[in-house]
Amino acid sequence: MSISHDRRSFLQSSAAIGAGGLAFLSDLPEVRAADAKLDKDLVAFAPDIEPLVRLIEDTGRDKLLEEIGSRIKKGLAYRELLAGLLLAGVRNVQPRPNVGFKFHSVLVVNSAHQAALAGPDNERWLPIFWALDNFKSAQATNLKESGWRMRPTDESKVPTAQKARFDFTTAMDNWDVEAADATVAGLARAATKGELFDLFAKYGSRDFRDIGHKIIYVCNAFRTLEVIGWHHAEPVLRSLTYALLKHDGKNPAKEDLEPDRPGRKNTERITKAVFPRRATDRPNPNVTLELVKSLRTATADTIGGEVATLITSGEASPRFLWDGLFLGAGELLMRQPGIVGLHTLTTLNALHYAARTTGNADLCKLLLLQGASFLPMFREAMKARGKVGEMKIDELGGRKEAIKFSVRDVYAELSRDKETAARTALTVLQGRPNAAKELIDEGRRLIFMKGTDAHDYKFSTSVMEDAAFVSPAWRNHFLAASVFWLKGSETPDAPLVKRTRAALA
Repeated sequence: MSISHDRRSFLQSSAAIGAGGLAFLSDLPEVRAADAKLDKDLVAFAPDIEPLVRLIEDTGRDKLLEEIGSRIKKGLAYRELLAGLLLAGVRNVQPRPNVGFKFHSVLVVNSAHQAALAGPDNERWLPIFWALDNFKSAQATNLKESGWRMRPTDESKVPTAQKARFDFTTAMDNWDVEAADATVAGLARAATKGELFDLFAKYGSRDFRDIGHKIIYVCNAFRTLEVIGWHHAEPVLRSLTYALLKHDGKNPAKEDLEPDRPGRKNTERITKAVFPRRATDRPNPNVTLELVKSLRTATADTIGGEVATLITSGEASPRFLWDGLFLGAGELLMRQPGIVGLHTLTTLNALHYAARTTGNADLCKLLLLQGASFLPMFREAMKARGKVGEMKIDELGGRKEAIKFSVRDVYAELSRDKETAARTALTVLQGRPNAAKELIDEGRRLIFMKGTDAHDYKFSTSVMEDAAFVSPAWRNHFLAASVFWLKGSETPDAPLVKRTRAALA
């Protein structure tokens, strides 16, 4: 796999950091051979990464950043650290009872990585060190809640390569956790990356439990594996399978439950509909805007049917339908900036990534329909959390004052009033063609400096990536809506920043 310019620059900067020493840490012990011996009741990782995972697991939270800083200066590679971080989370944090909460320590690894690659050279370690500290917090919570740790695969139940796919899909269709755990090990050893991605994207998007975290985990896991290497895939896919089979007590295979209905109806639509070989690529702003309006009142079922009809007619390109979904999600965030509202956008980011990654045309369409159906379900979930505003993203306007606003003004205002900050952002974006990059760069820098929660990294990484895919006609409105969950410049710096810099000094 070729290394991108950004990633090459990152690895070079990492090597540069490693040129120095850290005298006050010189007395810390190295990992000894005995330290790598693993409890026989725990899943084992590859010999080249196991000692680092043990170091991350066993070092106290108050010492881990300093220890890792010392290792970096002695030659620890960025990619190796990323692998150790993900695998430590996979082995030590259970994706139950929710694929969220403490499990964000696993979900956020790719987001931290993406943020690091896109960030300024001198701040690129901050997201990774934040994620290390976040893992230690999740590890402690997991220990308190259940003490769960991933066990070795039961090799006696692993199917042959010829049977692995059939046995895995049967277990997943039946929501059979025990059978799926054994069969995914066989599948990981036999299937190609493309086959694995399509299967997991299908099962990760089939239900609305855990407000999108399932498909988010699918995409973040696969994206991280592309960086750290596919020889680490089996334990990651076992964790992922366990997460995707989370339900609320009743076996979904034997029930007609609300979280499963859109997936079943949309699968039926894909199966029965005749889609044109090639949809029009003509811009159709009316289609986008009408979809935004429909999302304000439509049910999950009706909007799925509406989008399916638009595709089958050949009059609407999926690109412009995705525009409508991104804008609809941004509008929901504006109406209620909170935990549910932000997940409209992080979930769409994952569904859109999966749609542009898969080579399966039917799955690509299904992911679009699921994105449409999920938004009304998010809307209803928001109502259960309190008042939902009435702002409309297409009616968002710029500031009226005869003042030349700057990106700095956007983030200063954000600390005081989100709506005014969004209108300031729109004014800046409409006034200068290159302002979008400046707005994104400053937003990312403030996350590095002031981010304290996994959602800060997940959300900012998602919207900053998706802005490039939104049509120019709507991009400014999308970015302006996104400031409702970014960090204002007057927010205090995160305490971890100072400690990270000291660890790398």
